[in-house]
Formats: sequence, structure tokens, C-alpha cells
Amino acid sequence: MALLSVGDKAPGFRTTDQDGEPVSLSDFKGKKVVLYFYPKDDTPGCTTEACSFRDAWPKLRRKKVEILGVSVDDAKSHRKFADKYSLPFTLLADTDKKIVNDYGVWGEKSMYGRKYMGTNRVTYLIDEKGKIAAVWPKVKVADHVEEVLEAIEQG
Repeated sequence: MALLSVGDKAPGFRTTDQDGEPVSLSDFKGKKVVLYFYPKDDTPGCTTEACSFRDAWPKLRRKKVEILGVSVDDAKSHRKFADKYSLPFTLLADTDKKIVNDYGVWGEKSMYGRKYMGTNRVTYLIDEKGKIAAVWPKVKVADHVEEVLEAIEQG
């Protein structure tokens, strides 16, 4: 897993959102984007993280920041997750694992002593010019949104 670094150009992508609509990074040119990667829809940590971003949504919108959540789940799974928790932001379906690979977040994980491949919980802040402005490589869900807001304030 080779994460991107601050100053790197954010890799472009084209995929679909929770409604099956096409989305590409270039759609957000000129805006700050929080691109957060999470392992799986409707699991405890991922739900907490998504709901934290949901609760901070008004603050982030006032700062003209877009939020894009990415997992390898499909659009149908994302739609159920977004509806269940009233998520107002875009969830990207990366079923072919291109985005998770391009951003270096797909890698070996371990749970209960079992090793497997999966999406690591990583967040990138992308600036208006499409460059990586901040990276959170090992997200701790509890205080993560506050860290992101603080970085946006400073940027």
C-alpha cells in the first residue's frame, strides 16, 4: 500500500454514485474535496464515520467542501446505506477496485488473526487545483471529522 503524499496530483477517476449516476473527480474542479475511503457499507465503524460526516455536512457545505465516500460496495448497497442513515453526500462505487488501488488504500488487513485484502480507512483532502492537501493514513473514527475540519480551516 503506497499512499499518496501532500502535494501529489490526485488521480482522476470516473465511476458511479449511489444512484448509478456517473461521477468523476474533474466534476469537482475548483472545489475542495474530502475523499474518504472506508471498508464496507453499514458496518459499525463505517456507519459512525459516515454519520459524523453527515452531522458536519452543514459546516462543510458552508466552506464549499464536497464529501465523497468510497468503498468497493456497489451502487445498490450505497443507496441502502445512504437512505438508512440519511447521508446527504455522494458515495462512490468502486467495484473494480481502480480508485482504491490508484489512491493506495487497498491492501492486506488482519482481523482476529486472519489476513485478507481490503480497503484501509484513509482520508484525503484534495485542494481546488486537484492536489493532495492533507492525508489521514490511519483514521480513528471518533475524532476524524474534527481533524478534517481543522485542516480545512488552516488551508
